[in-house]
Amino acid sequence: MSALTKVETQALIAEVLEVYPEKAKKDREKHLAVNDQSIEQSKKCITSNRKSLPGVMTVRGCAYAGSKGVVWGPIKDMIHISHGPVGCGQYSRAGRRNYYVGTTGINTFGTMNFTTDFQEKDIVFGGDKKLAKVLGEINQLFPLNKGISVQSECPIGLIGDDIEAVSKKAAKELDKPIVPVRCEGFRGVSQSLGHHIANDAIRDWVLPRRDTLQFESTPYDVAVIGDYNIGGDAWSSRILLEEMGLRVIAQWSGDGTIAEMEMTPNAKLNLIHCYRSMNYIARHMEEKYSIPWMEYNFFGPTKVAESLRAIAEHFDDTIKAGAERVIAKYQAMMDEIIAKYKPRLQGKKVMLYVGGLRPRHIIGAYEDLGMEVVGTGYEFGHNDDYDRTIKDMGNSTLIYDDVTGFEFEEFVKRIKPDLIGSGIKEKYIFQKMGVPFRQMHSWDYSGPYHGYDGFAIFARDMDMTINNPCWGKMKAPWLKEAAV
Repeated sequence: MSALTKVETQALIAEVLEVYPEKAKKDREKHLAVNDQSIEQSKKCITSNRKSLPGVMTVRGCAYAGSKGVVWGPIKDMIHISHGPVGCGQYSRAGRRNYYVGTTGINTFGTMNFTTDFQEKDIVFGGDKKLAKVLGEINQLFPLNKGISVQSECPIGLIGDDIEAVSKKAAKELDKPIVPVRCEGFRGVSQSLGHHIANDAIRDWVLPRRDTLQFESTPYDVAVIGDYNIGGDAWSSRILLEEMGLRVIAQWSGDGTIAEMEMTPNAKLNLIHCYRSMNYIARHMEEKYSIPWMEYNFFGPTKVAESLRAIAEHFDDTIKAGAERVIAKYQAMMDEIIAKYKPRLQGKKVMLYVGGLRPRHIIGAYEDLGMEVVGTGYEFGHNDDYDRTIKDMGNSTLIYDDVTGFEFEEFVKRIKPDLIGSGIKEKYIFQKMGVPFRQMHSWDYSGPYHGYDGFAIFARDMDMTINNPCWGKMKAPWLKEAAV
């Protein structure tokens, strides 16, 4: 159970909202809720996927970030051009720790910045000719690239560059896929629309190529979709799938290639890790190619075992036996880790505020260590994300959508969690307040956190953060007030 009752949590929300003008207060109260596991549909208690209020701090990204930074950027053997001014491309390169195997600048390009570097004259006269020239230059400089995507920035949508026509012409001249992606940053509510646009580009420009490819299938072919290999996550997950007898024919977009994307429609099952960013393409492949898909969770031994068994249910007894064999193989290791760290972490309270799948997926890993998640929320979640979250969170716990900086700080002051898991924009605020913090977008430069190997690192990092003696040298604001 949460440290707060339902009435106390409702009172806390009301208290925090008091500072807002009436109109803002009325809007923001729709995005804050007390969890109730009996509710079947989250839309009855919380609103999501709405525009942030002007003047109210938000940590969301834009549609360009969702496409280039999340979905397309980690495809390692393609070059991804940020079509527009240099800033967006520079800000979005090499930030997410999407590990890959290859030689940068030769056959992999994930950490490099390619941009059309718009100047004032390009805004006035258009950038189509410049884009065509850049496509040709890139192919000369990096001939081993397997394709190019054009990630449009805000000015492109405003001036009307025809990136589709330029891409089609270049694709014929260069004899390789050139994918235009209309992901101008101002489109939509958040980076979530960028995911959708990127998925649609894969649907329209990449998957149709599968009909021209040769492929020898097996009954055990699966694709891992929506794992971005942060700190090596996809590798630690793939180990388990292959150990249970499955063949991973595609892994994207972390350490992924365009060839793997093209081969995905040959899979017998699509495994979706980040539901928010990749459910669109999974639904398309289910409809067009009759490939079933399922969401899985490889955070913490409890969820790993549940997911392995759920995956195995789609296959024969050989794979089911393989799943049990894998679970048994790692059980002793998991028991040792929990025995070591659970006594040090038992009863600790955690508040989360992250994007993608993490606000709900990592709850089980904390619970395996005896910790309790007392608040969680999404930066750009939809109601189907919250539908899934309600059942994972305890009753009377706090749920918040697109939470503002002020709201988050006030919730932390009142609930007094032992640990916060959020993003880089929140990290230094809460550390200065004396609250232990883990950056849960890129694992605070650690990882992997997926799979059994990842759980060992996860447990160590949570213990190292919470029980670090440095926090004894600092005082949170509410402790200073109490001392006075």
